[in-house]
This record gives sequence, C-alpha cells and structure tokens, in this order.
Amino acid sequence: MRPIRRNSKQRSRIYNLIKDSLEHPTAQWIYNQIRKEFSKVSMGNVYRNINILVEDGLIKSRDFGDGIVHFDAVTNLHYHFICNECNRITDSSLPIQDEITKMAQKETKNTITSHTIQFFGICEKCKKG
Repeated sequence: MRPIRRNSKQRSRIYNLIKDSLEHPTAQWIYNQIRKEFSKVSMGNVYRNINILVEDGLIKSRDFGDGIVHFDAVTNLHYHFICNECNRITDSSLPIQDEITKMAQKETKNTITSHTIQFFGICEKCKKG
C-alpha cells in the first residue's frame, strides 16, 4: 500500500510546470523555473518531488538519447519528434501502431508490452530560421 502523501505547494507547482510545458523539461529546467517562486528550494527537493510524481503515475520520465532525463505529463503511449538542430522534443498525434508490437513479439518470441517511436529531423521553426 502506497503511503498517503501530504499535498505540497512545491510538488503541485512542479507538476503544473511539467504539464504546461510542451517541451518535455529536464530537472534542471524545472529547478530554474521553480526557484523564481520558491527561492529556497533545493535541487534535491525538486528531484524528490519529481520522483513522487513519477511514483504516483502523474508524470513519466523519458529518455530521448541525449543523456538527460526529461519529464512528460502525457502518460499514455505516444510518439515524439526531436529536432536535430534545436533539440526540441514535441509530441506526435499519430495513432499508436499496435501492429508493430505484434510483429516484434512474433519475430522475437518475447513478451512485448509496448513500444516507442521517435522521429528525428528539423522542426518548422529551425527550417524557417
């Protein structure tokens, strides 16, 4: 049984920062933003609150291959586009391709529960710039 957690203003603000960001923020970005409102907050406190949000299923941690953990308030399975120029990460609205999971499971004989797809290229903003 999960412990009952006291509601925290900092945790609530961290969640809202992640939820309102379209760019899959990092802990460092979150820390820089929240310090504007909670000047005495520590990086350790930010990490503890992020871990609680992950444990509670409110956010997901994501690895996009850049060596930095990003956070996402969209917790359902979805795909991402990563710009090769500005490194911006955006969600894709493409429907989930369940057939890929079935094909991979058939080929490998493993039990596959999900998959992820990341598209790479140059975003519209960078193409224009």
